[in-house]
Amino acid sequence: MDQKSGEARAIRVSVVTILGNVVLTILKLAAGLVAHSGAMVSDAVHSASDVLSTFVVIAGVKLAGKEADREHPFGHERFECMAAILLASMLAVTGLGIGWTGVGNILEGADALPIPGRVALAAAVLSIVSKEAMYWYTRAAAKKLNSPSLMADAWHHRSDALSSVGSFVGICGARLGIPELDPAASVVICLFILKAAWDIFRDAAAKMLDTACPEEMEEEMRQTALAQPGVLGVDRLQTRLFGNRIYVEVEIAADGEAPLAEAHETSAQVHHAMERRFPMVKHCMVHVNPRIVASKRLP
Repeated sequence: MDQKSGEARAIRVSVVTILGNVVLTILKLAAGLVAHSGAMVSDAVHSASDVLSTFVVIAGVKLAGKEADREHPFGHERFECMAAILLASMLAVTGLGIGWTGVGNILEGADALPIPGRVALAAAVLSIVSKEAMYWYTRAAAKKLNSPSLMADAWHHRSDALSSVGSFVGICGARLGIPELDPAASVVICLFILKAAWDIFRDAAAKMLDTACPEEMEEEMRQTALAQPGVLGVDRLQTRLFGNRIYVEVEIAADGEAPLAEAHETSAQVHHAMERRFPMVKHCMVHVNPRIVASKRLP
């Protein structure tokens, strides 16, 4: 899939989830207010943050898709990582706010806590199903496009689904005579959200810091280079993640007595094979080291 098609698909997925989250936010907020459920209101706030975060994803995808220019000769892919880091920060702030409200309600005591109505339970079930569906839908697109910001948004949906599970448990507990469980569910929701925020931030930061590819992938790249005609060995191979793309630098050994044109053809074969085998490789730099073939050495 080319970059423009990938960008269009990412935006299409984001628009679908925005519409779903707007509907869920309205339903959950109404249910929380009508049924007097703090957990469901917290859940509605979480869904509202999903809408804002998805706009951040769209902006990140659009900026990352810009062509390289004079000031940014290596492209703009890291904008996606920046979007994911911003999204993680927003998620953490949302989680802390929900947790703070939940702790405050617990400290007020059971006598001050209303018993949630049945409509809050129905809203929690609807949210769990809807948000889990959004998670798998967005995750599939993120894996297909190798998009960190879209994957971050997918985990945002999953954290919302988990928070709705917490809401459901809390509301059930409150209706069974333990009203403290409703605000306690908000605290649990806070922890889920903070965990998701940390995972998103850690992944995006790794891609901002030129982290190497996994060892298994580097070994596969090494074997790809060795499989090309004229390659006598791989002296060095280095990789770095650049947003959702990969840069590769490889030093190969080739016949030191072969013509320059032949050595160039060998390096070109390695370059093309690497970019064909690994679609996320944006560029592969190949350096040729001369090696004297044993059979050609003088006795």
